[in-house]
This record gives sequence, C-alpha cells and structure tokens, in this order.
Amino acid sequence: MSTVAISEDVGGVARVENRKRKPEPDMRGRWWRFAAILVITLVVLVPVFAVVGLSLQPSLGSTSTATFTPENFVNIWTQTDVLTWLKNSMIVAIFTVLVSVAVAAPAGYVLSRGRSRLVSGFSLVLFIVQSLPIVTAVIPLFILFANLGLVDSLTGITIIFIGSTMSVAIWMMAAYYDSIPINLEEAAWMDGCSVFGSFFRVVLRNSLPGILSTAIFAFLLSWNDYLVPLVFLRSSSNFTFPVGLQSFFQQNATNWGLVMACAVIMMLPPVILFTALNRYFSVGGIGGSLAGQ
Repeated sequence: MSTVAISEDVGGVARVENRKRKPEPDMRGRWWRFAAILVITLVVLVPVFAVVGLSLQPSLGSTSTATFTPENFVNIWTQTDVLTWLKNSMIVAIFTVLVSVAVAAPAGYVLSRGRSRLVSGFSLVLFIVQSLPIVTAVIPLFILFANLGLVDSLTGITIIFIGSTMSVAIWMMAAYYDSIPINLEEAAWMDGCSVFGSFFRVVLRNSLPGILSTAIFAFLLSWNDYLVPLVFLRSSSNFTFPVGLQSFFQQNATNWGLVMACAVIMMLPPVILFTALNRYFSVGGIGGSLAGQ
C-alpha cells in the first residue's frame, strides 16, 4: 500500500513523491508468534490429553463396549481412598497457604521498605535458604520430628511445607511491594495514618495480585510435593494425594483407566483454582495512581 506525499523543493516547485507506508511494528510477526505459542501449548498439553483419554477408556473387566465411558470415575470412589487423599491434601494445602501468606505479607513489606543492615542480612539469609533443596533437610527433620512425635502426621508435613515455602513467598511479596509507589504511603502518613495503618489500608489493599501469586505458589508446592509425604507418612489414612496415587498405581499397574481417573481428580483442584482466580490478576493496576503529579 502506498501514499502520495506533496513536498516543495528549493525553487518552489511542488514535487509529488510516492512513499510506501511502513507496516506498524505491532503487526509484524503477529501470526507466526501466535502459531509458535499455539504449537508449544499443544505440546505441553499432550500429557494432559493422554491422561484424560486413558481415564475415559473402559477399565479391565468392564462390560462396556463404548470407546469412552465415565465408569472409571464412578469406580474410584468405591475402590480407592481418593476421598481421604483429597481431604488430607486439601487440609495441608489450605493451612500452608494461610500461614505462608499471613507471615510473608508483613515480612515482605519489611524487606521491601527497610533500608538497614539487619534487613539486608535477613534478605541474604532468605536468598541462601531458598537456594537449598528440601532433600538436604529431610533426614535431619525426620530425626527431629521423630523425637517430637510428628512423624506420620499431617501437622508435621504442614510445618515442613510452610518452612520450605516461606522464603520464596517473602521474596514474591517484597517484589510486588516494590512496584507500589511509596508516595501513596507518604500521602497516607500526611493524613494522619500510621505505618501499620498505611500498610493495611494502602499497600495490602493494592497487593491482591501479589497475594494471589504467593498463595498459588504455596498451594501448588504443598499439593504436588511427593518426597516429603513419602518420607514422613506411614499410615494410608494420612496419605496425601501424590503418595496415595503412587500406592494405588503400584497395586493396579495394569488397570490404567482407574489410575488415570485418580490422576484427573488430582489435577482438578489446581485447574479450578487458576480458573476462579484468573480474573483477579492484573499488571500495573495502580500504575496511574500518581498520574497527576
């Protein structure tokens, strides 16, 4: 597509120039980027499609002749302890989320706004702690929890999940607080609000995306972790979903329909959580709060 431009030379004679309109930068490569993202997304979702497809196939000994049937989802409620695993995992995950967010929210504020050597040292300790894998602490924690009577207990693994989540949760909250202009707090202080009050009335109210990100991180860590429950839990009545699913798989390795149906049930809570909270995530939600200054 071209446009006609009229310009005037030195002698005053009008000159007509044909110029090609350059394509807008945001239009370049839009389709190939979309195609690349689509292909990557489909490749990532192939295991999910395989699990769902296997869960809908008739199980061993089934009299159904249909290609896809929901009978596996009916049978797992009576042939497995899926309700117990689901309840235990939800209890552990909910307490991990609540405690982690309740502690990380004020601690992240101190890390973000503090300017002292003590805060810098605390930040360095958090950085070192979050770089250590949980497997390095499993044996010492097992010995300690055995003396405290916390082995084979949901309370014990909840404490471990909270401790392993805390350092990253504090860093996530501090990073989000850094995006909130301190001018908003200073305006609240001038209006007579205390530091504690400005944190709750100004900072925390504008930190919903950061809080949700931290909560989802804590939920996924406690929901999906397999190593800690495997080491610390012994009774089948205390199994969380990953350990319960693994034990059921060992007993029914050839009945893929039932095993994959349990796997689908395990995937549902994170999917529901992301779907329900997706609309509350925003980027730059308070970016224009100081536009007039």
